[in-house]
Amino acid sequence: MPHTFSETDLILNPDGSVYHLSLRPKDVSDKIIVVGDPGRVHRVSRHFDSIEFEMNKREFITHTGDYKGKRLTVISSGMGTDNVEILMQELDALFNIDLVHREPKPRKKKLQIIRIGTSGTIRDEIKVGSHLATEYAIGMDPLIHFYDFKHKGKERRIVEKFQEEIGIPYLPYCFKGSTSLFEKFKDCTIAGNTVTCPGFYAPQGRELRVPIRFKEIIEKMQYFHEEDVWLTNLEMETAGYYAFGKLMGHEMLSLNAIMANRVKSHFAKDPNKVIDSLILKVLERI
Repeated sequence: MPHTFSETDLILNPDGSVYHLSLRPKDVSDKIIVVGDPGRVHRVSRHFDSIEFEMNKREFITHTGDYKGKRLTVISSGMGTDNVEILMQELDALFNIDLVHREPKPRKKKLQIIRIGTSGTIRDEIKVGSHLATEYAIGMDPLIHFYDFKHKGKERRIVEKFQEEIGIPYLPYCFKGSTSLFEKFKDCTIAGNTVTCPGFYAPQGRELRVPIRFKEIIEKMQYFHEEDVWLTNLEMETAGYYAFGKLMGHEMLSLNAIMANRVKSHFAKDPNKVIDSLILKVLERI
């Protein structure tokens, strides 16, 4: 007998949609663009030739439509990997769980998911306004440790060395993005390795009125490497996406619009121009 998910594990709305996203399977494409900022959904969908579906629920704004013959969905997650968990779990449920009978489907659907996000670089040579594709992502938040997984090989070496050299009091996690999606963008982006931080200020070395504990965290990250993996940028979602993409069997890639250079203390003069040019790249290649 197949496993049946309880009403409290798989929560559905009265119309049969998944609880937080308020989406049904027919509402979503298997090619999905994810953004953090709900206001950025329109910046993507305004390029669609037509929009067939819209849903606004909490920070999760969804538009599904057509772009040059491709059916695409763009959806916002809000900030942080806690929101990424909700988004990825419920998107996966739409395609891989029979919501009527509350059972896993016998044949699994593999989604293509591309994150369009903003980020700050910790490398002197990476210019503000660049676009960066993440190969490996290190997560400094503890979320994924609530799931049953084990690191091995290169990823294990990366996280153990990262914990030792950066000095955080718990083991981070590390996952690699989709090789096939990475290939689509490698000729128009910088290849990098991203640190996903559980906050914007202290975890990224910013200090305002409250003293921070890890005052040299940026400098330590600049010099950290494990074999050919050097760290390039900081943000707040990528590692969560890569973890769930790997554990669920989906193709996941994070593309980062570099808005700041933390070494030079430079910030983009026209942030919208940087993100809009990345949006167009993704729409053409997804």
